[in-house]
Amino acid sequence: MKSLFGLLRYTGELSLLLMETLRWLFVPSTWRGRRILLQFSSIGWGSVLVVATISLTIGIAISFQIAYQLQRLGLGTPIYTASFSALMIFREIGPVLTALIVAGRVGASITAEVGMMNITQQVDALETLATPPVKYLVVPRFLALIIGLPLLTLYANVIGVIGGYIVGYTQLDMGSPFYFEMSASLLSATDLWTGLLKAFVFAIIICIVSCQEGFNTKGGAEGVGKATMRSVVVSFLLIIAADAVFTTLFYFLEQ
Repeated sequence: MKSLFGLLRYTGELSLLLMETLRWLFVPSTWRGRRILLQFSSIGWGSVLVVATISLTIGIAISFQIAYQLQRLGLGTPIYTASFSALMIFREIGPVLTALIVAGRVGASITAEVGMMNITQQVDALETLATPPVKYLVVPRFLALIIGLPLLTLYANVIGVIGGYIVGYTQLDMGSPFYFEMSASLLSATDLWTGLLKAFVFAIIICIVSCQEGFNTKGGAEGVGKATMRSVVVSFLLIIAADAVFTTLFYFLEQ
């Protein structure tokens, strides 16, 4: 019963922070370009190399697995490897994998930064100066994430397809024009916006969870460590859960 009450309370705190963030989002004075660009640089450019490396290797691994399974099923030359791998990357692997990377790297950083500000009473100082902490700390990160994560997802999709192309070209004797033609054969605009919508929702989850854990941080350096770990774990769980909900919803809508 105590755990259920704690879960409901935590859900309420996240909802209240989200609503307050959305309220400040539509206040013109909140849009401080320099702070938004600074956060965008940290989220975007700082994650490019990690996202590229992991997306490339995952694209290679998935293409090998699909080709192997097609051969096991006796479907002959696995020419549909490109189609199936591109579809998986755009719909599932690209958005989810990128969100998990950002949650582990950027989300943890946000929690640690806001948590240290909370412990050192800088958050209280903002309130004393009549500057709402949500407006100053959360909104720039929120904007940077909802813009940056979908862009990173598109980037991850392209790199993942290139990883599959490496397998198709070097192992399956598929020429470049043919491989990319097959990659696009099963893709549609729905597959693209489905992945981008997921990325948008994942960005909201990462920002709100990370900032809320930062505001709740107590107990010095040890408290910051615990809050950071909790932020990453909760973000991971909510991202996977949201992905399952979206995938199920889109499945029934497309029937």
